[in-house]
Amino acid sequence: MAAPDARVALVTCAHFPDLWEDDHPLRDALLARGVAVEVLRWDDADADWSRFDLTVIRSPWDYVARHEQFVAWARSVPRLANPGDIIAWNTDKRYLSDLAAAGVPVIPTDFVGPGETWSPPATGEWVVKPTVSAGSQDTARYTFPEQLDQARAHVARLTASGRTAMIQPYLAAVATAGETALLCFPDAAGELSFSHAIRKGPMLRQTGEHTIDVGSEEITPRTPSEAELEVARQVLAAVPGGAKRLLYARVDVIPGADGKPQMIELELTEPALFLRTAPGAADRLADAILARL
Repeated sequence: MAAPDARVALVTCAHFPDLWEDDHPLRDALLARGVAVEVLRWDDADADWSRFDLTVIRSPWDYVARHEQFVAWARSVPRLANPGDIIAWNTDKRYLSDLAAAGVPVIPTDFVGPGETWSPPATGEWVVKPTVSAGSQDTARYTFPEQLDQARAHVARLTASGRTAMIQPYLAAVATAGETALLCFPDAAGELSFSHAIRKGPMLRQTGEHTIDVGSEEITPRTPSEAELEVARQVLAAVPGGAKRLLYARVDVIPGADGKPQMIELELTEPALFLRTAPGAADRLADAILARL
């Protein structure tokens, strides 16, 4: 049980004032352990974050349009999980270049910043999105050459607004094998370790730009392969400052053209943790939080 005055803040946004429903098991597990839990918006001007033994980021998914403000907030919060410098690094997907340079098998990605010129490939299926996004906002899939002009226009809109665009190949395995999301929490020794995994079905079900609903993928439990677990270990070993600082991590992988797993995303900021798909997962995370109080 927690100390009598233990206090934890779970961070959300105005769209989910009572948290995203997937985080309710974590809230309930903390309450069952005697922790005083408060759910607060990250942009609540009246919040006194110094009152909490730990502030845990969960569903602040409206930060994208205010990215700099969000990063400044994260750097200002004492005892934040995950730490503010990790949030600054992880909320811009140019971190993929850092991981690739460290030898992690990362999906090939081109970045196009404001004022830069993009030389698109002639054929294939490609995904265009901004490097700062959440919930697949401003993301679209295109077939070249038929939709090349649309893709060019998408990249141009992103860069004209001061954002950096990223272009990745669309992997057919999204619709067959699906993505594997590996969730990692601290173990009893405080080392970030594998907790559970899920399969995510496709969100980009058609080409061209369209609206994607948060949580619209089909989610099912999955047992990861040893190759997928090894990629997750490689990813976590390359996290700046070391993975032991982290309270949670989600490593998303998918089979590449050669069948070997490639990392497509590392979620260290506000990932859905799929706590309801894995018995005991919320308890493991709650215990890890207690160990940090």
